[in-house]
Amino acid sequence: MIKKVRTEELYDCQVPYLEKLFAGAEYPWEMLPKIKGYIAELIEGGMEGFTEISEGVWVGENVKIYPTVTIEPPAIIGANTEIRPGAFLRGNVITGRGCVIGNSSELKNCVLLDKVQVPHYNYVGDSILGNRAHMGAGSICSNLKTDGKPVVIHGEEDIETGLRKIGGILADGADIGCGCVLNPGTVIGRNTSAYPLNALRGVFPEGCIIKSQTNIVKRV
Repeated sequence: MIKKVRTEELYDCQVPYLEKLFAGAEYPWEMLPKIKGYIAELIEGGMEGFTEISEGVWVGENVKIYPTVTIEPPAIIGANTEIRPGAFLRGNVITGRGCVIGNSSELKNCVLLDKVQVPHYNYVGDSILGNRAHMGAGSICSNLKTDGKPVVIHGEEDIETGLRKIGGILADGADIGCGCVLNPGTVIGRNTSAYPLNALRGVFPEGCIIKSQTNIVKRV
């Protein structure tokens, strides 16, 4: 099973205001240091259909934000997204359309494409989540190695990223079970699911079921 890691292999970006960001990255983690500046460019160029609800925070049409949500700038929230009570967006967050950011979930320096769900007690830091990606309750994207060294992506070959912080790279349709921990730089392929309570690291192929780190079966 081939372990794909290039942006074009993992994502089909159909979000107009994110197309340039994705097109300019051979590998998805290359977007992470660019998110803050990219948001500034979008805001400076004008966000048609978006409203600035507080300084540096822009939301699309029909966005529902509960009163106890905290959003630090800069942030761009796509249309028809719901941000539930207690969610904390710590800045440098861009979402596509129709996403769910759930109760007590925390996001920082990340990009979500369309219809992403992080609905219950999730942590998503320095991560890229593809269309319809889903994280079960309590699953997290760990973004910093215990030794503080730059993250290495362990695919078909090791790729030195030079970045100290990389969380989860979830391709379109990836589904992470409840209570999973994605160690720094973990890549989950398109339409691949992980059983609950797994601690995962490395690159996982598309179209698979991850029963454990060493038990991966092709989806029938």
